[in-house]
Amino acid sequence: MNEILNFAIVGCGVIAPTHARCIAELTGTKLTAVCDVVEVRARRLVETYPADVYTDYTEMLKRDDIEVVNVTTPSGMHADVGIAAAQAGKHVIVEKPMDVSLAKADALIEACREADVRLSVISQHRFDPAVIELKQAVLANKLGQLNFGGAHTKWYRTQEYYDSDAWRGTWALDGGGALINQSIHYVDLLQYIMGPVAEIYAYSACRAHERIEVEDIAVAAVRFRSGALGLIEGNTAAYPGLCARLDIYGTDGSVVIENDLVKEWHLRSGEACPAEAGAGQVIVGTSSADIWHLSHRRQIQDMVEAIREHRQPLVDGAEGRKPLEIILAIYESARTGKAVSLGD
Repeated sequence: MNEILNFAIVGCGVIAPTHARCIAELTGTKLTAVCDVVEVRARRLVETYPADVYTDYTEMLKRDDIEVVNVTTPSGMHADVGIAAAQAGKHVIVEKPMDVSLAKADALIEACREADVRLSVISQHRFDPAVIELKQAVLANKLGQLNFGGAHTKWYRTQEYYDSDAWRGTWALDGGGALINQSIHYVDLLQYIMGPVAEIYAYSACRAHERIEVEDIAVAAVRFRSGALGLIEGNTAAYPGLCARLDIYGTDGSVVIENDLVKEWHLRSGEACPAEAGAGQVIVGTSSADIWHLSHRRQIQDMVEAIREHRQPLVDGAEGRKPLEIILAIYESARTGKAVSLGD
């Protein structure tokens, strides 16, 4: 394998500069090409992160010197681009959600398996120091039996946000609204800490925005397979934008993570919240853009190591599928007015 892993980015929208920055900062990685159907967006990205520009990703994928493709297109295109990259022999990093249906997610997983390439689905908050410490505490049974878990994303998106691209707020390419785009991060953390979901009952609505097909508010009651209960809230109508919060309550301890940092840490043992974890600190406070960037970088670094070590990345296709399944079950329950059971 080459000393340098060459990366390409397909889709040069809002999140692409974060991926480009991470690739530029890591050792042994290089951004070689970028692609967007709107050429000016691609050229804007390479002003800061130099690379070759394409408007047709199928042409870009013909290059032998590209080893990893980061898919940052609209959600409904994720699997199509990822499958094409896998079939071209490239490893795939795909932004959340991995697509807008389980069928397409499964097709992407299978394509990567058949091509024997690695697949990583962005869930960068699993790499936050606060979440790492919480996960380790749960695995060590420091919280005792987990009884309740809540994921609350109380954000705000303007009407201009949804009007900025024709695909935003559509079922076909956005896949949904507040849940699948903004809340998916903390939905993933909820199941990552609490374990598999057994049943969901949900409501959803569009209350604060116009000209969108999807929800800007959703709530769901959750029963986990362990017997624990929980709540999920997804909101892009909470002016002016408040917090994302994860509540985990057990018989021997409770932890609250807010805006990616520990806000409450109470263990029956009296053990204090660790002051440091990895490259950051676990403290009460407000998240910043750098926390998102650093966690993205940790996940992309994990993918680089997975490729070099011939192992699966920590958030592979099977892991990336889990929050998508939960969110699609919430949509089904809200649509039908019935509880939805999730399979084993």
